[in-house]
Amino acid sequence: MSIRVQAEDFDVGQQMARLTDGNHAIGGVAVFVGLVRDLAGGSEISAMTLEHYPAMTEKMLAEIEAEAKERWPLEASLIIHRYGRLEPGDQIVMVATASAHRQAAFEACEFLMDWLKTKAPFWKLEETEEGAQWVDARDSDDTAAARWVKKDPDAAE
Repeated sequence: MSIRVQAEDFDVGQQMARLTDGNHAIGGVAVFVGLVRDLAGGSEISAMTLEHYPAMTEKMLAEIEAEAKERWPLEASLIIHRYGRLEPGDQIVMVATASAHRQAAFEACEFLMDWLKTKAPFWKLEETEEGAQWVDARDSDDTAAARWVKKDPDAAE
């Protein structure tokens, strides 16, 4: 398991090679790479600044990653999240999961990304022609993450 929060860009190919190097139990790898878009809500974005609280961010990412490891038989995983000022087309995040079987890799990758979007303490400031604005949490992100909430079988419905 590996987590990195960094200002520097990353090379997806190099990261994939490191993730799978020498582990022949891996039968499938799922990867998500998020990029800065040039539009949001109809406004053109010239840049986005991502801020975080270092100790809190790494702790939360470690908790999210540990939960993925409990839920799926992962051979390896990787979360890289950038901070600082980024421009359209720049890479923001890479989430990769490796497992003996593709379904576990796909599901774990989706889980990590959904929970990263809703639980990880990152704040986004978008620069537009109208000025800079902090991005609010999106209901669609919460809806996506809700499917991963464990149901208590003893709870009354």
